[in-house]
Amino acid sequence: MHRALPPSVLLAGGGSAGHVSPLLALADCLTRRDASVQVTALGTVEGLESRLVPERGYPLRTVPKVPLPRRPSGALLRLPGGLRSAVAAAGAAIEETGAQVVVGFGGYVSTPAYLAARRRGVPIVVHEQNARPGLANRLGARLTPYVATTFASTALPHARVTGMPLRPEIAQLDQEARRDEALAHFGLDDHHPTLLVTGGSLGALRLNTTLEARAEALRSAGVQVLHLTGAGKEFTPPTGGDQPAYVVRPYADRMDLAYAVADLVVARAGANTVCELTAVGLPAVYVPLPIGNGEQRLNAADVVAAGGGLLVEDGAFTPAFVDATLLPLLSDRDRLADIARRAASVGERGGDELLADLVALAWAGGAGRR
Repeated sequence: MHRALPPSVLLAGGGSAGHVSPLLALADCLTRRDASVQVTALGTVEGLESRLVPERGYPLRTVPKVPLPRRPSGALLRLPGGLRSAVAAAGAAIEETGAQVVVGFGGYVSTPAYLAARRRGVPIVVHEQNARPGLANRLGARLTPYVATTFASTALPHARVTGMPLRPEIAQLDQEARRDEALAHFGLDDHHPTLLVTGGSLGALRLNTTLEARAEALRSAGVQVLHLTGAGKEFTPPTGGDQPAYVVRPYADRMDLAYAVADLVVARAGANTVCELTAVGLPAVYVPLPIGNGEQRLNAADVVAAGGGLLVEDGAFTPAFVDATLLPLLSDRDRLADIARRAASVGERGGDELLADLVALAWAGGAGRR
């Protein structure tokens, strides 16, 4: 039996799908456990949350966007005033919603939420999506013993691994049961191995150009492709003959069905992507984003070490790689099945439930109350 949940919870996170997706997955889990729980999201007016949170049916409170600079700059000198106004807005949201627990997912919104909760003695729960934690969650983890991480390698005080809260349609996906529906949805057939290519909502230039260059070779080798390019980055694939289909879409509203058709995935290594693929048990070629602080490479480290995927540097993902490695892999069903089993061995389908358990534990323990 689950512990009781607090009557009101404030979930802080926004700016990117990496923060908003687990926030919404946890919100759904909390209300699924107890329909009387009041869940409020804290975000900004500029982020994805301004659209996605109301669409999911949850109220959204906003704070000013206050980026935390990584090095001394003019932004650092302006930080105190901007941060004060954001902390005040977060404090008002806590008081007006009567939140008894604040859950932060990192990013711009979480820092003021953590500080406002700390001042009021409201228990804090931190969830870090990436293997390398960001500044906001490094701060938050110093303020509470209730710290959840997606990956075992994440270095934060008090960390416990819960995995990523995922949408139920992904976490509970039965690939075999949904495959026929998924093939029909995308106009594919069941006679060919299927490669899914996805660079996320924004697409990935390297993935797009490399696979477009070898589209005809993939079809000639008997491979059908579902290629999600990102909005505005579509290209016209080869057609004709009796070769397999090469389907190009800007994105998929039904990623559960995209995963259901896939025998192999080529993708970036964002935390959400890695966790969804391992939860479903899909073999993947991970091509980490070559910019930032290297967190995507770290995100894929555990599954690659387990043999559940291949890691290829962005610059090495070339047409020659497709010919030398990708095409032979797609024709080796035994190897794909082995990689899939290894991917599933590090996947976590119950991340939303484990994080909800931590929210209940924080409420029961009253951490931070003064």
